Amino acid sequence: MKIFAAKCGPLVALLLLVSGFVPQADARQSNDSIVEIAASADQFSTLVAAVKAAGLVDTLNGDGPFTVFAPTNDAFGALPAGTVEELLKPENRDQLISILTYHVVPGRIAASDLLSTMSAETVNGQRVPVGLRVGEANVIATDIEASNGIIHVIDGVLLPPAADDATARAMRMIEGAIQRGAPLFNNGQAAACAAIYEVAASAILMYEDDLPRDARVALTRAMRESSSMRSAEDRAWAMRRGLDRAAMVLEGPVASRSSENH
Repeated sequence: MKIFAAKCGPLVALLLLVSGFVPQADARQSNDSIVEIAASADQFSTLVAAVKAAGLVDTLNGDGPFTVFAPTNDAFGALPAGTVEELLKPENRDQLISILTYHVVPGRIAASDLLSTMSAETVNGQRVPVGLRVGEANVIATDIEASNGIIHVIDGVLLPPAADDATARAMRMIEGAIQRGAPLFNNGQAAACAAIYEVAASAILMYEDDLPRDARVALTRAMRESSSMRSAEDRAWAMRRGLDRAAMVLEGPVASRSSENH
């Protein structure tokens, strides 16, 4: 069964704690476990049903600590029709476990640590990109404290990549960086654009050991050039050229651009 992650809109605010996701008046004082908090919030009913179907309740009620990136009901609803129903069937339990454990990181990652973490190894055993977004999902609420960990709410369902799919992972990070960075550049926020490009390139170089040599060279040169430039606009263009070159090595051009638009 092939399923796809929900497409996510722009990040509104990384550190926004959205009211309504947690029933307690003050989630930071909660003595409830991760599963108990999720079970008491209507927005997580699909997630709780999936955790039960996968037999992971005892795991997520354990001592921890765990960091859980929790998709909302809307995130599950954005998957192709029938996907959730198929995943909840007993014969698909292994796949469901693989997906759910990709949302759980051993240890505690607070919102203040997300930007500096870049990626984290999940209970699934695979690493998930962390930063302005988690994988391909936006973080829409953060630092919901539980007795055995912390919850961050996301607006998409994370799907574990194929173990040997370094090219696809790198391409998703490049495409995501350009999608977020180019509008910032074109709206006069060149420094923010350059920072997004640099974070993406650094993460790819650090964690994708199987990246083709020419793509690695393109990103490394771009990082070196950018570090020597004072102008934010020049930094952004140096990084964009490096991302484009790496993308051409991996799968072809990510996007065309003119001299007027980034």
